[in-house]
Amino acid sequence: MNRSWVDGNQVELLINGEQYYPRVFEAMAQAQEEILLETFIIFDDKVGQQLRQVLIHAARRGVRVELAVDGYGTADLPDGFIASMTEAGVCFHAFDPQPRLAGMRTNLFRRLHRKIVVVDGKRAFIGGINYSADHLGDYGPMAKQDYAVEVTGPVVAQLHAASQRLMAPVLQPPSAVRPALQRTGPASALFVERDNGRHRTDIELSYLQGIRAARTRIMVANAYFFPGYRLLRELRNAARRGVEVTLILQGQPDMRWVRALSRLLYNYLLRDGVHIHEYCQRPLHGKVALVDDEWATVGSSNLDPLSLSFNLEANLLIRDRAFNRQLHQHLATLASEQCKAVTLERMIRGYWWRAPLIFAGFHLTRYFPRIAGWFPAHRQKLRSVQPEIDAHRDLHEGNT
Repeated sequence: MNRSWVDGNQVELLINGEQYYPRVFEAMAQAQEEILLETFIIFDDKVGQQLRQVLIHAARRGVRVELAVDGYGTADLPDGFIASMTEAGVCFHAFDPQPRLAGMRTNLFRRLHRKIVVVDGKRAFIGGINYSADHLGDYGPMAKQDYAVEVTGPVVAQLHAASQRLMAPVLQPPSAVRPALQRTGPASALFVERDNGRHRTDIELSYLQGIRAARTRIMVANAYFFPGYRLLRELRNAARRGVEVTLILQGQPDMRWVRALSRLLYNYLLRDGVHIHEYCQRPLHGKVALVDDEWATVGSSNLDPLSLSFNLEANLLIRDRAFNRQLHQHLATLASEQCKAVTLERMIRGYWWRAPLIFAGFHLTRYFPRIAGWFPAHRQKLRSVQPEIDAHRDLHEGNT
């Protein structure tokens, strides 16, 4: 990591779409110069349509709007949806769009999984929330539990610079916005990213550093938990030296194989005193953690091979006692009231037939970074998209 912690930031936790969407849409509606937006998913639903309208209005009043989406995660967005934005002046870019093969998406690995918004270089948002209605409680039982933060202060300059670098091939001309460096709050913060260049392991290293420094408690709430061997070992070692280590993982997964893989690692952790809770209210999509009473992180990175070895990811590290306390209170309530505790006795049942799978899963985590190197790393570039269709006709037909 070649960035430094910066003081003087205000960081606010936003839980689920109910808190996130009103704040981020309000910030976009108030933009005067520039909106830089990166996301994995935009769906053509009530949330995606609200995003589209707020970006169109911003572009029409002269705000520079640069929108980058993943070519896999947003592959199904209608051309009319996109065209209505580009006609208004929104610059729409897709990361590694690939043609389908027999109707199937082929760009499975190394996705743009970051979720970042920077408004006028003064206010930023970062977390795990996409632009889709399944992040709202009224979506039903499969509504996702997720987190983001709103941040102001000098660290916004780091997020602004990161978005500029990602969009550099399509930013014509480059951004002229100078990020505000005024102190706005008590938090120290550091932006960390994972890419397929100079920052391949920055997010994993930030977790390892935090875990190794822990003295009293570690709490991790992560949707897709199948980390590398080093991270597993450090969690176990922390529990052995008396740190209270609590993991909140998926109990009602959106993809059943996710829980099956995670459970291959439970025995290894439970034997040394790690506490594991499965969140059963709805699918857990969060990627947050805290250490002791000051350090925390919120971002897009899961603790699985895709996030740690392939995808473009972004997290914010935070040192602030009040923020840590708020996150801890929330996660502790989640663990005690909305989760099922996983015990070693429960996981030992049927161990004889699961033992080969556990052995294979454990050693896969040990060697996966080397295996990941066998896969080609395609160039990290965006392609501007300008559909040549009648946007109004297409949108009308799509809404009937």
